Amino acid sequence: MFRRIIAGVFCMALVFSSLTSCGKNIKENGGSASDTSGTSSSAEIGTTEAATEPVTAENVDIANFTAPQKGDTIITMNIKDYGEVKFRLFPEYADKGVENFVELAKKGYYNGLKFHRVIKDFMIQGGDPEGTGMGGESVWGGKFDGGSDPHLIHCAGALAYANSGGTATDGSQFYVVTGTVPTDQNFEDFAAAGYAFSDNAKAIYKKVGGAPWLDGNYTVFGQVIDGLDVIFKVQNVAVDAQSSMPYRDVIVESVTVGEYNGEDIHWYLDEYEKFDGEAIRQATGKENLSIANFTAPKEGEKVVSMKLKGYDGEIKIKLFPEYAEKGVPSFLEHAEKGYYDGLTFHRVIKDFMIQGGDPKGDGTGGESIYEKGFDDGADSHLIHAAGAVAYANSGSTASSGSQFYIVTGQKYDADQIKQLEDGGYFFTENEKEIYSKNGGAPWLDGNYTIFGQVFDGLDIVFDVQNVEVDGSDKPTKDVTIEYVKVSEYKGEPVRFDISDYDKN
Repeated sequence: MFRRIIAGVFCMALVFSSLTSCGKNIKENGGSASDTSGTSSSAEIGTTEAATEPVTAENVDIANFTAPQKGDTIITMNIKDYGEVKFRLFPEYADKGVENFVELAKKGYYNGLKFHRVIKDFMIQGGDPEGTGMGGESVWGGKFDGGSDPHLIHCAGALAYANSGGTATDGSQFYVVTGTVPTDQNFEDFAAAGYAFSDNAKAIYKKVGGAPWLDGNYTVFGQVIDGLDVIFKVQNVAVDAQSSMPYRDVIVESVTVGEYNGEDIHWYLDEYEKFDGEAIRQATGKENLSIANFTAPKEGEKVVSMKLKGYDGEIKIKLFPEYAEKGVPSFLEHAEKGYYDGLTFHRVIKDFMIQGGDPKGDGTGGESIYEKGFDDGADSHLIHAAGAVAYANSGSTASSGSQFYIVTGQKYDADQIKQLEDGGYFFTENEKEIYSKNGGAPWLDGNYTIFGQVFDGLDIVFDVQNVEVDGSDKPTKDVTIEYVKVSEYKGEPVRFDISDYDKN
């Protein structure tokens, strides 16, 4: 299941972005979006009637595609599993913005952070230490005013600061534009809404694309000179529909400061070879491991049985202590103490998963048996196949607690697998076979600790995913766990696939 935002023309692309205001410098009611700083916001076009006075823009030279000189400072950003991106900087038009980014990079500020918001055909956004869009500050502490210069526009590959209502609120958060290619009709519509673009800017946008409605309200301070294909690969990751946060973390391994030494420059996307999934395989070193999800339990092995009120039968779960050495004991001890008894599945999304294990019942509570928490990582022998049981977390496997989810997902045919691979995923042959035969949620792999697999009662899980839910995916009628108990496996039937169940 893909939960993506389709970014449209005008401000509607900002519905879930942290970039906020659009067009205020041209016309105050030309379009607006509330300050989000990491929370979802509503956005509207505003008035679209023709401006009473023709609005013009000075036809200055656009500097985005001006090649750096030998010895100029450049930035190299390494995005884990995707590759390197190099940026040319423009201190002549964004002196404070360049200084801020360079000094933060020298301190290692961006190393290990993630792109917390990705909107296809618009931009990818990162630079927040909190990973939510709520944090970050400049090298001077707090915010600064980076200004906005008409020589730099929001064409594809532009590097700019996100803000919370004006360039005076620039901090550490940045975004890289992907955008779309506007037509003449689009520019007529922009003009009717009060926007103005010079002929030079229009020519560039019509050649390479971008997000023109952002011009004048954000500090553009750099441009991709190599690795634009990496940015476009990242924009295709699967994201949560409400937050635009990638399901699978996209991590900035490093941001380094160097000098331009005459290397080849690749400004435009058509200068790059078509994305090859083999490159991701080589980058990740991912091997074709045996997948353990559907390994039957052995006689005498500890298993877990979960009974839901109002549902016949039990959900039986095989555990994998060999791959989740801390997660399994935590779940077992909670079960033996009755921790989960009476709790609800507070979040249910059809063709994705059902989530429970929170004593508060709202997704904000729960803890492990360990005083300081635990981090079991994500073992590649276990994947998010239908029936997989894993810990929910708040940003990494180091934040696993008591909340868990059971995957339902969907089956993927060859074309859908190819689409995922074109978006930056790499699958081993064993993974492809399981996701096509049994289904699941492959984009979650590598970011959550899987510790179990349903070996009987999967039909109950699939029934639960069909309950009526409200706008926050909470069932309108409680789905309650009657009990979770631990026992020994005694040779009961094993039914891993949903097709193993009688549909009558």
